[in-house]
Amino acid sequence: MAATTSPTQGWAQLRQQARSLETQTEMLLHTYAQFSNQTNIPPKPTDEERHTETRLQELLDKRESVISHLTRILTSDPSPSAMKQNNLSLLSAKLSDHRRDLSRLRSTLESARTRANLLGSVRDDISAYRAANPEQGEADYMLDERGRLDRSHDVADSVLSQAYAVQDSFASQRERLAHINRRITLAASQVPGINTLITRISARKRRDGIIMGSFIAFCFLMFWFFS
Repeated sequence: MAATTSPTQGWAQLRQQARSLETQTEMLLHTYAQFSNQTNIPPKPTDEERHTETRLQELLDKRESVISHLTRILTSDPSPSAMKQNNLSLLSAKLSDHRRDLSRLRSTLESARTRANLLGSVRDDISAYRAANPEQGEADYMLDERGRLDRSHDVADSVLSQAYAVQDSFASQRERLAHINRRITLAASQVPGINTLITRISARKRRDGIIMGSFIAFCFLMFWFFS
């Protein structure tokens, strides 16, 4: 549908109209993109989908008409400004981008619908085959259950293997720490006077602990006595 633009319309009004149509196009492109993201794509386009696509095409045609009118105004101007030329270039480039977006979304939606129809056809064929061959359907079901059980066992085996690996790692670290402790004890016993020094430090710590405990007890008794 062509846009009805009178010759008296000025540049600013036409540019504003082009920007408004551009915004509407972006909103409808977003809506149109949602049709290909549906979980269950209908086998044929819905009324809403067809209406959205038709509306998008109309908006693109209107924008092209407005841009053509802007081009004529710019061409008739003996000294067009660089800003107007830049604005016109941006509007034209955006229109080309939106045309490509619509074409891409249309192809994506068509591919998604074809794939959904193919999967639906395969499921229908499998259901029909199982209905015609109930024994084979039962066998397939048992095979599927066996496959699920095998996968569950594989997951359990993997978890157990990881747990055993962690346990072995802890045991190795424990043995390494015990070995280091033995080496430190052996080295300390070979240094003259080190055992005496360690004993004195331990005794001093015990003495300081006894003194601190006695002082705290004395303060508590004095507080309890005078309260």
